[in-house]
Amino acid sequence: MNVSKRACIAILALIMLAVFTLGSCQREKESAEGKKDSETPYIAVVSKGEQHDFWQQVKLGAQAAANDFGVDMTFEGPASESDVQDQVEMLNVALAKAPAAIALAALDTNSVIDQLIEARNRKIPIIGFDSGVPEAPEGSIYANASTDNYNAAGVAAEKMFEVIGDKIKAASAANPVKIVVMNQDASGESLLSRGRGFRDRMVELVVSQAGLAKSDIKVMGNPAYIASDSPTSGNKVMIEMVVPASASASDSMAAATAVLNRVEEQNILGIFCSNEATVKGLLAATNDGSALPQQYPDLVVIGYDAGAGQKNAVRNGYFLGSITQDPYQIGYKAVELAVKAYKGESVSDVDTGAKFYNADNMDDADIKGLLYD
Repeated sequence: MNVSKRACIAILALIMLAVFTLGSCQREKESAEGKKDSETPYIAVVSKGEQHDFWQQVKLGAQAAANDFGVDMTFEGPASESDVQDQVEMLNVALAKAPAAIALAALDTNSVIDQLIEARNRKIPIIGFDSGVPEAPEGSIYANASTDNYNAAGVAAEKMFEVIGDKIKAASAANPVKIVVMNQDASGESLLSRGRGFRDRMVELVVSQAGLAKSDIKVMGNPAYIASDSPTSGNKVMIEMVVPASASASDSMAAATAVLNRVEEQNILGIFCSNEATVKGLLAATNDGSALPQQYPDLVVIGYDAGAGQKNAVRNGYFLGSITQDPYQIGYKAVELAVKAYKGESVSDVDTGAKFYNADNMDDADIKGLLYD
């Protein structure tokens, strides 16, 4: 073989080696990139719903957190909050994808017990959000991102007291006053917390600001809302805890009507409606609230949550105002906690906050996004 031919073979060999090396490097690079993509943590967010504006705000917050923390995230919920089995299937699908963590607002804890235990056994952290996952198996829920309903309702008591405080100071055994708290049921943890939070803060204000004794106060009504240390023998200030016969719209309206019929006779100064359903009952009983200033001009009403009817009542001055949760922060904090739990960081419950809104501030930038329809 002559020198020229050997040189050509050597050059060809070098070219082939270079092509092979470049190809190998490219494949390694693509493999590394693919591995990096596949290792991006995946967070499954399973909500109570998705269509309602409240849940859309939660979704926006969850997506913002997913972007900030560099994780993949899916958000889904059933069409209706009565579709428990649909949510169970969504949780099954999420578990099949081997998520880094799950954020869950359970419609019915008992329906997802098996999934909670499976997640715990597989060491998949679950973060509760909104109402969370009450009475979940021990060790399955790492933390919760939710409104501190007890404290939020306490703000409602403070706002009401600002208006009716002088009348409470003037209360006597001969001329007692009453405040009514409308609660949708006597079992849901969030509603119990709201009713009790308003009750306790109002008792504190009557004593510390109105100058009356605790023995002057009587907490009455549904026993689920009366604590062992609640004052129950007073005859100057009554705090009545009302629960309708059922959660139906007709019973909510009937309960509100019954309270309104006693406003003048029992000197009722204020009504706190602890959720949107009780608000709707009161609005239904008062021609969407328009009858309140006409028939009960001195009655102070405060609601909870939002909704078109409630916002209209606040804007028109039929209600003093309402308490709104912060659904955006609920979603954001749920995903943030999920990421931290996945990384092995210590997590604990987070209060996502609440705000009082009225006709003066409901269009402010930090409020209007929280007032869903």
